[in-house]
Amino acid sequence: MRPISVLFANRGTIINTRRIVILVANKNPMLHSKQLEANPSLYVFLPIFYTVWSDAVLTPSEISIIEGLVLSQEWLTDTEKSFLLTQVDPATPPSPDEFMNWRDEIKKVAEQSDSKDSLVDLGIKLVAKYGNGKVSESLLKAKPSLSKIEETLGIISHEASFNFKGSHDTITSQQTTQQTFDVDTLAKLLDGPHAAIIKKVKTIISDPQFQYVGPGDLPMYRAKVLEWCQLLADQGFGSMAFPKEYGGQGDMGKYFAIMEALSYHDLSLVIKFGVQFGLWGMSVYFLGTEKHHKKYLKDIGTLELPGCFAMTETHHGSNVKGIETTATYDHATKTIIIHTPNPNAKKEYIGNAACHGQAATVFAKLILDGKDYGVSAFVVPLRDKKGKTLPGITIEDCGRKMGLNGVDNGKINFNNVIIPKDNMLDKFASITDDGKFASPISSDNRRFFTMLGTLVGGRIGIPRSGLSAVKSGLTISIRYGDQRRQFGPEGGVEVPILNYRTHQRRLMPLLANAYALHFSLNYLTERFINRSEADMQEIEALAAGLKSFATWNTTATLQECRECCGGKGFLSENRIEVLKNDSDIYTTFEGDNTVLMQLVAKSRLTEFKQEFANMNVFGILNYVADQAKTSISELNPIIVRNTDEAHLLDPEFQLNAFKYRERDILTSAAKRLRRHISEGMDSFDAFNVSQHHLVQVGLAYVERIILEQFILQIDKTKDVGCKAVLKKLCDLFALSQIEKNKGWYLESGYMEGVKTKAIRKLMNQLCWDVRQEAVPLVNAFNIPDACLAAPIAVKSN
Repeated sequence: MRPISVLFANRGTIINTRRIVILVANKNPMLHSKQLEANPSLYVFLPIFYTVWSDAVLTPSEISIIEGLVLSQEWLTDTEKSFLLTQVDPATPPSPDEFMNWRDEIKKVAEQSDSKDSLVDLGIKLVAKYGNGKVSESLLKAKPSLSKIEETLGIISHEASFNFKGSHDTITSQQTTQQTFDVDTLAKLLDGPHAAIIKKVKTIISDPQFQYVGPGDLPMYRAKVLEWCQLLADQGFGSMAFPKEYGGQGDMGKYFAIMEALSYHDLSLVIKFGVQFGLWGMSVYFLGTEKHHKKYLKDIGTLELPGCFAMTETHHGSNVKGIETTATYDHATKTIIIHTPNPNAKKEYIGNAACHGQAATVFAKLILDGKDYGVSAFVVPLRDKKGKTLPGITIEDCGRKMGLNGVDNGKINFNNVIIPKDNMLDKFASITDDGKFASPISSDNRRFFTMLGTLVGGRIGIPRSGLSAVKSGLTISIRYGDQRRQFGPEGGVEVPILNYRTHQRRLMPLLANAYALHFSLNYLTERFINRSEADMQEIEALAAGLKSFATWNTTATLQECRECCGGKGFLSENRIEVLKNDSDIYTTFEGDNTVLMQLVAKSRLTEFKQEFANMNVFGILNYVADQAKTSISELNPIIVRNTDEAHLLDPEFQLNAFKYRERDILTSAAKRLRRHISEGMDSFDAFNVSQHHLVQVGLAYVERIILEQFILQIDKTKDVGCKAVLKKLCDLFALSQIEKNKGWYLESGYMEGVKTKAIRKLMNQLCWDVRQEAVPLVNAFNIPDACLAAPIAVKSN
């Protein structure tokens, strides 16, 4: 005797199964069949049959389960059982029309049914409908066994009727954008004291003259970017940071605000603007003296004198001290000879060089009487006013790049180019009238780092520009996610993709990062503008660290934004492509990020060493006491396992966790280096062995600074609505960083698994909460529509 499922391969035969003789004949449509007319109770199976067929393929296990159900119903005749089994024959599935008819029949009773009705409940209502309101006693007795099949088949009974209803709302589908704060108030808070100049810049770059052009025609694109720069120079934006006597306003804060606002437009414009007025102009201003300021600054600020910043060489980028270009002084003629000694010493990737630059600040080793006095800076003419390259100068076009093709990068070779002695930018190093080297700073190292330290503004401008690109990307992807609908509950409408938890998990922490970086970069800018000489080492480390963290975040965020927009994000018209490509180099501009993080670590180690060197015995005892206090207050069994929401959202807990990680990683790095060196390892090798550790030192320091500044900003915020939403974002930033570093916290014993799990759960809830305010939060960036220019990012009404 074979199982009943074998029937489907043996049509037209008679099989004895138990006491049942079943004739498997050609299948008859279920609806309007004689069997249903004779016994309306068979309608009870219709919702179950529809549901199992809705997956298109009946599995052997499903067939077996249904067989068992049908054959176990004693109230059915053998003929009825045979009829029912033919309805689930995989060899002859219902036709599309028949399947739709099944659904239509079920919908007639589902529309009036309770939302908790099961498939069997719907079936019984069908029985009542076609049985003149009557349901047989035998069927009601069989209901428990029929209901059990739903569980066995994995059907969620209380949701079964949703498949047949016209609407079905869930918590996910009901989540909508809400506005709990005033967008204009938050926008003013973000713009801060420079709101007026930011508004002016946004108005100008929204003008039709600034309409985007494609990079296909490279000469035309480069010419257009130069034209845009000229329009901005005519507004006085380029000279904004220069002293008033040279056509500027002496306002460095406004200059950085201009750079950030321009970054909502074409990033090629921003970089060309920055090369001209920031690198070229500010190098003359910071490294030169009054004679250079009088001669050059006004023309630089009006773009009458386009220029370059020629530091990087083919084989020397991050290692500026290793550059090979020479500047040899000839005392007899009072001139300096600029020379490229070999092909690898060419100045490379130099912005403005390929087409438009007429002069450059060139960094070269000063050779005086055969002695190398280290790196100094010199103004070297490149072209005449008609654009003709000057004698001894050879310039090659770098050609097309991955992005920023509106910037004309080039390679410069100097063949014994002679310049006057006065072209040496001599604020920190000079040549006396009798041909001797002079400097107000006797130490070569200190002089070199002091000179570079004045140029740290580039490490402020680049991350602020990258942050604007992030804000554009987030605005596009969040607005799109709020409008784009995909999938939904059974019987319900499709829901916005921003309602999905994974989508929220991908974008909401990045939105929190954007706000966190906004406030920390403002803090860095203020520190730089109001700097003292004593602050410079810390400011340089902070600038290097924030530049690295922010531009890594730019790259990661824009990739996530692209993916979250699906195929639409891949279309050039929606601008994520150009934002990604143009900003990708930001992780290399102004110093490779990984190298910069090691610079941060070295600075932190120096401070750590000085801290202990300056301690007397009481200071050391206090340090030990503080460490013991940390162990008692933060590393006790109760705290490391505390999962209370109020505790996890407490800024004191969050900041203490960041500080503990920062201090512990710094201390362990110092111990590690000391151990290697004390064991006889060369200090260079010791640092090389410890590089990964040193990068973590830098990251822990920067993360703490960012959180600290976010908390301070919340404390300063007066508006209740803005304060509340910023607190959510701050919590999300803090907990997302702790979750990212949870392996370290678990290894160090600062937290236990129950606590990191609670943090993950709370993060999910914060992402859910922030999603509801995400659209107003990106609207507060106040990016002009003309700059955003993405069809998928049109504001919803």
